Amino acid sequence: MSRRNIIKLTGAGAAAIGLSSAAGLAGAGPAFAAPASRKDLEPGDTSNGADNFYTSDQVTMKKISFKNKYEMKVVGNLFVPNNLNRGIAHPALVVGHPMGAVKEQSANLYATKMAEQGYVTLSFDLSFWGESAGKPGNSVSPDIYAEDFSAAVDYLRAQVFVDKERVGAIGICGSGSFVISAAKIDPRIKAIATVSMYDMGAANRDGLDKSVTLEQRKAFIAQAAAQRDVEFAGGAIEYTGGTPDELTADSTAVDREFYDFYRTARGYHPNTTTHPALATNTKFMNFHPFNDLDLIAPRPLLFIAGDQAHSREFSEEAYRLGTGPKELFWVPGAGHVDLYDRTGLIPFDKLTDFFRTQL
Repeated sequence: MSRRNIIKLTGAGAAAIGLSSAAGLAGAGPAFAAPASRKDLEPGDTSNGADNFYTSDQVTMKKISFKNKYEMKVVGNLFVPNNLNRGIAHPALVVGHPMGAVKEQSANLYATKMAEQGYVTLSFDLSFWGESAGKPGNSVSPDIYAEDFSAAVDYLRAQVFVDKERVGAIGICGSGSFVISAAKIDPRIKAIATVSMYDMGAANRDGLDKSVTLEQRKAFIAQAAAQRDVEFAGGAIEYTGGTPDELTADSTAVDREFYDFYRTARGYHPNTTTHPALATNTKFMNFHPFNDLDLIAPRPLLFIAGDQAHSREFSEEAYRLGTGPKELFWVPGAGHVDLYDRTGLIPFDKLTDFFRTQL
């Protein structure tokens, strides 16, 4: 089966940035040509307070970096409330960006808003993405992604104004599954919230609503394996489809939802294409973040999702499997990407109450 003929599954492709998105969309490299600035892009739908690039005069942001346990440089932003008393220790939060994104997309917004509530917060680029180390760029390694969360906790716990026993984490979209994976083996993460979570393992193995057949899964695995041979022989890296670079009459509702964030001035950032490297994307097939969720208990879990989100099945499944304190919070009328940046829909009050109670 050729790269161009693998069946494209309805909706799952752009959303999972994985199995079905590779269908017919793989290319010799990230195809999205970075415009000179966001001003050169269509504005996108900025309803319901969409404000991905929000900044606050109540918060100071500082570019920082630290090493994970694989000696890879992870680049992040540290947000500190301007009125913070640095003579005492305060609670802190790590914030992870959506899969295929960078810290400037959604994570900075959440980190800024939570810093306004008095938390020290840290957003960061997952390894292989954005400004963080890892070659080739856009590679998939869920184990290292989870390690990055723990490395961010290392950094926060080393700050004299952070309470080592009051560090929590927020994972948005794919980072929701990475932070759960991290928390299972890192009890220093005391409270975990996910927003619009994607289980990147299940999304790639099964697609949305378990729409991927075993034969389709095997076909994608074979495609990725063949690409390894190409690249070992010196051929060009190929990338999965991810968010489409252009919309057509055949674009799905999910394609359009992601396009409106990543390909317009609403959420575009030049450090990302959203296209994972094809030869490594199969690493998600072995990623099972919801196994052994009892390792997290009795630490609390909060799952936030839009009640109209195409991804709601993942939050529902994690909630079902969680054995400790847990809550599934629905945002009425919200879709998946709505909770990336629409400040009129994102329940920051709920997140604040959760962490104030649990940290």
